[in-house]
Amino acid sequence: MSNYVYPRFPYACSAEQRSGTTRRHPVVVIGAGPIGLTAALDLAARGQPVVVLDDNDTVSIGSRAVCYAKRPLEIWDRLGCAAAMVEKGVSWNIGKVFFRDQLSYQFDLLPEPGHRWPAMINLQQYHLEEILVGACTKSPLVDLRWKHRLVSLKQFDDHADLAVETPDGIFTMEAQWVIACDGANSDTRRMVGAEFKGQFFQDRFLIADVRMKADFPTERWFWFDPPFHPGQSVLLHRQSDNIWRIDFQLGWDADPDEEKKPERVIPRIRAMLGESTDFELEWVSIYQFACRRIDQFRRGRVLFAGDAAHQVSPFGARGANTGVQDIDNLAWKLALVLRGEAPESLVDSYHEERAYAADDNILNSTRATDFITPKTRLSRHFRDAVLDLAQHHAFARPLVNSGRLSTPTPYVASALNTPDRTSLAGPMTPGTNAADVPVILAGQPGWLLNCLGSGFTVLTFDSSVSADEVRVDGIAARVIVVGRDIADAKGLLAERYGASSPPTYVFRPDQYVTARFPQFDETAIAESIRRACGKDGAVQQELAA
Repeated sequence: MSNYVYPRFPYACSAEQRSGTTRRHPVVVIGAGPIGLTAALDLAARGQPVVVLDDNDTVSIGSRAVCYAKRPLEIWDRLGCAAAMVEKGVSWNIGKVFFRDQLSYQFDLLPEPGHRWPAMINLQQYHLEEILVGACTKSPLVDLRWKHRLVSLKQFDDHADLAVETPDGIFTMEAQWVIACDGANSDTRRMVGAEFKGQFFQDRFLIADVRMKADFPTERWFWFDPPFHPGQSVLLHRQSDNIWRIDFQLGWDADPDEEKKPERVIPRIRAMLGESTDFELEWVSIYQFACRRIDQFRRGRVLFAGDAAHQVSPFGARGANTGVQDIDNLAWKLALVLRGEAPESLVDSYHEERAYAADDNILNSTRATDFITPKTRLSRHFRDAVLDLAQHHAFARPLVNSGRLSTPTPYVASALNTPDRTSLAGPMTPGTNAADVPVILAGQPGWLLNCLGSGFTVLTFDSSVSADEVRVDGIAARVIVVGRDIADAKGLLAERYGASSPPTYVFRPDQYVTARFPQFDETAIAESIRRACGKDGAVQQELAA
């Protein structure tokens, strides 16, 4: 059915398996999907060797996750992959919502200028994984091991023992840390006795990937109760290679095995596209979704990320996007701990911050699902009234919820933040991810996030500052002075960072604001970096609690 040729990655028997010796690795990642591969690349970028185990020897079957948001693209850009993803994918900013046969509401995910990356790209997961595998293959610090299946895990105070099955038999390896990225049906989660808590939704959706040449614009289109699929909802996305993703709501009573049959799928698509449209099926799947998460993202030496840690409904593109942000949060902390530059308790802040983000995503995803699939007559009447009103009245449009699309969750209550001591202007509060803006660097156009890099960085608008770095406990935080090191190309840097003070910002290695001050204060900056590394006594007590 599919025109995509799936690559086959070679299995190799490792030296430690051949020799029969048990080797301890700093980090072992379970699962070579988008989240596991991102984990490997991020840790390698921070100088840490990583072993990735996957029980398969190819990329994901079917398009699966297809929508990737601006923030993950910024993360992948730091890892050298975003440009290839955007080039291969389909970029879009505009979404439209239809009620029956009328346009109800239109939105723009990126209405302001001065951003390097689009709000969203659509790209089949197998293409995205190929790009990530290619990047991992080029890194001398990433050891990708195909046809390696984790069969048991035993934990100790300072490491975990892993029994791994391969075509050459079972062998044992050790890991100081294990990152479980093995998906919603995670075997690793079962091995440590962790459970998901949350809600399963009693509804089913059909995914149909269709190859066709169509004149639909490159936008996200969502229908409520359309004439071609009455009483249900439909979602349309364009992907690369002339592939279109169509999601049909089926209802809870639908038989998954029957609904996947071509004789059931093709009439639905013809009703939507018209009898004269030529198309062919690429991939078909039925899904039921859940909104739930694991109780603790850290279980001893095992850290859970992506779908292994949390699940949400697909509306809003929050699954893979939030998983990539899990890794963005975790990798720098783990690297500091492995280098001895931060206490092990810093790893506990991963759960604090990303469980908070997961709860935020679950809340938004649940609200979207309740709007899309109302369970009572009253809630359906409310939804239909909102969609009717939204055609002509602006006040109703924010109530339309076809899946509020993925945006980063600020860590507003994180123990790692240094709270503002004085009133400062601008939205870049501690716990907020850095907003990218165009800048001039060494006479050439560039972007702020590329200047911030992947370590602690201080950005100050105080032109009198002469320091190049602030050092604290062996960590060097680079100092960037606006006017000395970079120029505000279009005035957007001052606009987005409230430069009237002139303020000073301290960024963590994941490019989140950890502190801001009304002036450049080296002592305060050093204290904020110590706090962000989990070295502050009060922070350690809070994380331990």
